[in-house]
Amino acid sequence: MPDSIAKPAAPFSYTYSANLPELLLRLKCSLVISTYQSGKVIIFSAKDANSLVQLPRTFDKPMGMALSGHRLAIANRQEVIVTANASGLAPHYPDKPHTYDALYIPRATYYTGEVDIHDLKWVGDKLLAVNTAFSCLSVIDEDYSFRPVWKPPFISALKPEDRCHLNGLALANGKPAYVTALGSGDSPQSWRTDMLKGGILMGVDSSELILDRLPVPHSPRVVNGRLLLLLSATGELVEVDKAKGSYEVITRFRGFVRGMEQFGDYLFIGLSRLRPGSTLFTEAPIAKSANHCGIAIVHLPTGKQVAELVYTATVEELYDVGVLPGQLRPNILNTNKNYHTLAVVTPQEVFWRQPETPANPS
Repeated sequence: MPDSIAKPAAPFSYTYSANLPELLLRLKCSLVISTYQSGKVIIFSAKDANSLVQLPRTFDKPMGMALSGHRLAIANRQEVIVTANASGLAPHYPDKPHTYDALYIPRATYYTGEVDIHDLKWVGDKLLAVNTAFSCLSVIDEDYSFRPVWKPPFISALKPEDRCHLNGLALANGKPAYVTALGSGDSPQSWRTDMLKGGILMGVDSSELILDRLPVPHSPRVVNGRLLLLLSATGELVEVDKAKGSYEVITRFRGFVRGMEQFGDYLFIGLSRLRPGSTLFTEAPIAKSANHCGIAIVHLPTGKQVAELVYTATVEELYDVGVLPGQLRPNILNTNKNYHTLAVVTPQEVFWRQPETPANPS
């Protein structure tokens, strides 16, 4: 009798640690990730103390995400979409009433063109983007495709040439403080010549180099006064000592690390599998063990990984990871269908309008 053939995993299948649903319930939050490879923004919530539920929404190459109060901004291929939580509408969502406690609805779209936005942050009421194509930090608003506000001192001109692959931004006290890039060259895509060990960490105010020779740095973050950083090519979470110009490894992972958010005593860190055929896949120190895509949860006081979520199908690469505090079952709408046009929100009231029935031809 021939051996049975294993069926492929269902799309977006995943596994997770038994303690993860309970952890999200205890923290009273949900997780949101962006995967440009799969073209989705995905929310994970605890259905109960033993199970999770995921809600994927289609966006065009979603990358960095920025949360401030009730607003969630998402950088896409050619635009930045700002959504806002209309919590009063959530319980009456037509497809699943009495299910959701938050509902992010598109409110504004900024047409940036293809500037390859990576990290995205709210700085007060302004959206600050890491503009990778033009090697600068940019404000996103309604006047221009972008408004450049800072560039590394070694960049001589703002051209769409991805000269240093500027990619990460950390805020401190609500202001831009640190950036990461994969190189420090001033010619088109010069960072590719030494990608695995040419990365840098810089201060924004000082424009001074803090660390160099880094193995593909991403996602700098200031957490409780500590400057943390992900080194993607080695799969490491590290803490930077600015005075010494050095770093210490906190923990290592089985994936290409990128995307990090802190909530309470925990860090939520994105893991990606490496693409076959890429330089990283064949030469990076993490190449042989980068077989996980999902989210790793680290207990920050001890530096130990305490839980994880791992995709087994469809999703291979993540860019960003965020936390939606106080929301146990949030929902988000895109602009691909007409649901967001039926939602009407005023400062006083909320309404779900009924779709109009097309008139019969005469």
